[in-house]
Amino acid sequence: MTLMPGAEPWRQNGGPVGVLVLHGFTGSPKSVTPWGRALAEQGWAVSVPLLPGHGTRWQDMNQTTWQDWYHEAERALRDLRSTCDTVFVMGLSMGGSLALKLAEEHGDDIRGLALVNPAVHTERPDRFLLPILHHIIGGFPGISNDIAKPGQDEGAYDRIPLKAAHSLSQMWRDVKADLPRISTPLLLFRSAEDHVVEPSNAAWILDHVSSDDVAEVVLPDSYHVATLDYDAEIIVRDSIDFVRRLTS
Repeated sequence: MTLMPGAEPWRQNGGPVGVLVLHGFTGSPKSVTPWGRALAEQGWAVSVPLLPGHGTRWQDMNQTTWQDWYHEAERALRDLRSTCDTVFVMGLSMGGSLALKLAEEHGDDIRGLALVNPAVHTERPDRFLLPILHHIIGGFPGISNDIAKPGQDEGAYDRIPLKAAHSLSQMWRDVKADLPRISTPLLLFRSAEDHVVEPSNAAWILDHVSSDDVAEVVLPDSYHVATLDYDAEIIVRDSIDFVRRLTS
């Protein structure tokens, strides 16, 4: 299967600190690899995997489930843990959802979480029809490249695969139920204007995790894909400071 340009997984070996960086739903490593490269410049080992069903055709996503995406994220976490003493997990949108799930299941193996516009639910009115529609329709027009900065491309599908979206909603239910299990330090970035993930997602996460070390950073000049937007430097700077503080 031919990959979209820039959708290739990316990995760089480094020292005893490792960082796993996860992309979002229908997206690809293209949306987070610049973030990953900036982290790798600190001498850290960085892994940016390509999640199953992504980076090719939207129809391929309908052949996968959230368990497939999670198992790939879990595999990448184990890989980093095998060579690094300390591991952080970072993610954009659904990548943040997967990072939360990893912290629920493998909290002792994760030193910190840095999440950009993470999602645990949607307020879209058609969500109530999804359990029926995913049996009838393959996909809906999607929202990709929600980026304020001109000329940016996250490498995402232009349609929402409905079987995959239904599976994502099932993962959200599980993640929300287990949020109190998370005591991992958490740095959460939220765009002031996001046309994909509603602000209630960040509020729910912050209200339900059990972490004592929690910070929220509002990004004033970026839309959903903030890792490629005007505030990308804030994400890079603050996530580097976050790792340094917790490994000093």
